[in-house]
Amino acid sequence: MERILVVDDEIHIGRILKKFLTSQSYDVYTATDGLEAIEKVKEVRPHVVLLDLIMPGMGGIDTLKEIKKINSKIVVIMITAVIDEELAKRALQLGADFYITKPFELDYLETCVREKIIELLN
Repeated sequence: MERILVVDDEIHIGRILKKFLTSQSYDVYTATDGLEAIEKVKEVRPHVVLLDLIMPGMGGIDTLKEIKKINSKIVVIMITAVIDEELAKRALQLGADFYITKPFELDYLETCVREKIIELLN
């Protein structure tokens, strides 16, 4: 079963994504900040990380860098409510695999996750 880590400081977003992705047969874990995310990456070794870009403390960019140091093959999909093309470009340059802006359709998100997992496993 593919493992997904959802990292978002908005707890209700994490709960919604966990419930939805679990219903799609993924093994889903959550974290509410960058430091917790890094520990979970080491512990559960997710295939995909859905990573909020703007979080208090360690933000998404710094968390992305640390995740890629741990395992550069982990798929990281950045998720944010802030539409900032420069920040998106920077995240992609640092190894993010995709960038989605909130609000988004859950089915669209799941399609993106599924496509990235297929790429990863091939």
